[in-house]
Amino acid sequence: MRVILQEDVKGKGKKGDLVNVADGYARNFLLPKKLAVIANETNMEALKQQEKARNKKLEEEKIKVEKIAAKLEGVLVKITARSGGDSSTGTGGKLFGSVTSKEIVDELLKQHGIEIEKNKIIQDEPIKSFGAFEVKCKLGYEIIGVIHVLVVEG
Repeated sequence: MRVILQEDVKGKGKKGDLVNVADGYARNFLLPKKLAVIANETNMEALKQQEKARNKKLEEEKIKVEKIAAKLEGVLVKITARSGGDSSTGTGGKLFGSVTSKEIVDELLKQHGIEIEKNKIIQDEPIKSFGAFEVKCKLGYEIIGVIHVLVVEG
């Protein structure tokens, strides 16, 4: 029997998949638990409409992410941090601690109004000194943005 899955079913497929299953499995398990519906013309048309709406939504999200990546190109995030060395002896240049991705995200929102989740920022190694840095962030849809960060003593 051909059915359209309404939920993810382990071993059969994901939500929205059209699958062939045994008649008894469909009648006794999938249909009563509303995990699937019979693949008739009405349900197939509804599936096509849902797929169309999902694709449109994904396309809109991708465009939004591309706009964010374009905005990030011309942005400089200035972060003030405390020095870990003694400036009177000239052993400065290192930070007290490090600049975290949360600090970068907070300053990006405060200074430029661009909101990004902190878990999207990729730091190969923590920023532990003053200067200019490029921090990459995975925005989704295989689009990687670059945030220019300037760490100054404050």
